[in-house]
Amino acid sequence: MNIEKARFNMIEQQIRTWNVLDLDILNLLTVVKREAFVPPAYKSLAFIDTEIPLPGGENMMAPKFEARVLQEADVKKHENVLEIGAGSGYMAALLAHKARHVTTVEIDPTLKAMAENNLGDYGISNVTVELGNGANGWAGSGSNAAPYDVIVISGSLPVLPDAFLKQIKVGGRILAIIGKAPIMSVVKVTRNSETDFKTAKLWETNIKPLRAFEAPKRFSL
Repeated sequence: MNIEKARFNMIEQQIRTWNVLDLDILNLLTVVKREAFVPPAYKSLAFIDTEIPLPGGENMMAPKFEARVLQEADVKKHENVLEIGAGSGYMAALLAHKARHVTTVEIDPTLKAMAENNLGDYGISNVTVELGNGANGWAGSGSNAAPYDVIVISGSLPVLPDAFLKQIKVGGRILAIIGKAPIMSVVKVTRNSETDFKTAKLWETNIKPLRAFEAPKRFSL
């Protein structure tokens, strides 16, 4: 397989045609090599328009999905990002090139180790991989604690817990997948003030739910 040709085709035929037109994002997809974050058994699928299996029954999202979420998040160089669901570390790697720092939380120890190894092997130093359950928010600690500028939830939730709304700064954005199979929506929540949140539904999808979610007594969207 001609890897660079396959990468070019992925960008031009899958990602551009899915309304990902930000040149910085498109260029970043050539800088952060997706195949470096794909399990060895599935390297041949690295550029295919499909989810890729990960240990523990989890998946890497399809390339166009990852790119569109990255575009919608609109991360800036001074911003701190929280990602829930590290997976193989690929989305964290993309976010890291845009952000000051990324905290990515993974509930599965095997995936946590995979993400850390992949990010370390790739020389990415502004990502912290935490082991824990972030499905109901993640306060963090130290200089990279909440509130965050951007939160990306890489797995679906039936509702968006209030904890995430409290952990985002004014002007910050949350990218989440909300709903129950077979119909879910990718939503972008922007915090306009201490009390005002704007929610935009971006597109419909069907993504595996985050593990260990506990339904809140009260929720907001």
